[in-house]
Amino acid sequence: MTNSTQTSSKQSAPQAWPYWITMTFVPLVILAVLQGGWTILLIPFYGWVLMPMLDIVLGKNLTNPDPDTLDSELFWFRLLTWIWFPIQVLLVFGTLWYLTHGNPHSTLETLGIMLGIGVTTGIVGIVYAHELMHKPNRVERNLGDLLLALVLYGHFRTEHLLVHHPYVGTPRDTVTARYNEGFHRAFFRILLTGFGSAWRAEKAMLARRNRSPLYLSNPIWKYLALQTVFLALAFAIGGWTGVGLFAFQAIVAIWQLELTNYVEHYGLTRKYLGDGAYEPVKPHHSWDSAHRVSGLLLINLQRHADHHVHPMRRYPLLQVYDKSQVPMLPTGYPPMTALAMIPPLWRRIFNPKVRAWRKQFYPEIEDWTPYKTGALPVPKGAG
Repeated sequence: MTNSTQTSSKQSAPQAWPYWITMTFVPLVILAVLQGGWTILLIPFYGWVLMPMLDIVLGKNLTNPDPDTLDSELFWFRLLTWIWFPIQVLLVFGTLWYLTHGNPHSTLETLGIMLGIGVTTGIVGIVYAHELMHKPNRVERNLGDLLLALVLYGHFRTEHLLVHHPYVGTPRDTVTARYNEGFHRAFFRILLTGFGSAWRAEKAMLARRNRSPLYLSNPIWKYLALQTVFLALAFAIGGWTGVGLFAFQAIVAIWQLELTNYVEHYGLTRKYLGDGAYEPVKPHHSWDSAHRVSGLLLINLQRHADHHVHPMRRYPLLQVYDKSQVPMLPTGYPPMTALAMIPPLWRRIFNPKVRAWRKQFYPEIEDWTPYKTGALPVPKGAG
């Protein structure tokens, strides 16, 4: 597919060092754990306030790197995602040990610290897990599984690879937010249906090999086993208090993930072709953003259109599309996810954008009711 980008320049050798900005979360977490008080607020302020402010100042990055850059030239980009798992293990369980052994902080401070940990495991950990799970390298996929287990969301890998990517924008996809659906409703719908959706997808895949879903090759068992290990470790460190604090940071991380999913595809649907068939995934089925600093923080997750067209492409090589090809977010992800927490305001701003998107890309569709209500059939062959 030809990519008519917003800039004709090509950057043949992208630089890795700016992406290491995510490592600044580490000293912020350590400072919050040791000092408490107002320092706890630095973590959410950094991710939710400072980064968007820097986006305003530094603007967009419309440069597209050479998508054919070899993996051998991307070592420092890949190393960043490889080393995060041991760092996150130390941050999470080191904090649990500190907070359950002579904790000098108040209950409110303790919860604030774990909220900060959840912000970190959500903004960095899950985003890195997403990058790793898309790669054919078994080591990288295993690292992704471990990161997801640290937030008790292992089934997300199956749900994302076997459901979201092939069926985005159709009734089969759990995380495509429906038009007019508020985030809170979408969040609880996903929590209630996501695991079952992943189980059905793996069951269908195993059935094609004449195997039962109870077969040990079903990765669901691996996800559950890893999560059990980390819950047991949390219990060994801090008893039921440790388990509760561990679960709390996981909920915060999952909440951030699903906020991002909500923003990425809100109201965007693929055209139904009849007989259970939908058009292929295209760039305009994702909301895109090219804001510079939040792009570094989220390792280009905001270049989401290209990610869906080329899901195996490594994050430093993802491309920006022209606004005539994709719907563009007015800012990076952090302000958009904050806006999504206020459904009436979100709908007031984004429903007109969705209606404009329909007119731009599907002028031939006159009745959108089946798309809005989810009345269209599930894609043929979907598990």
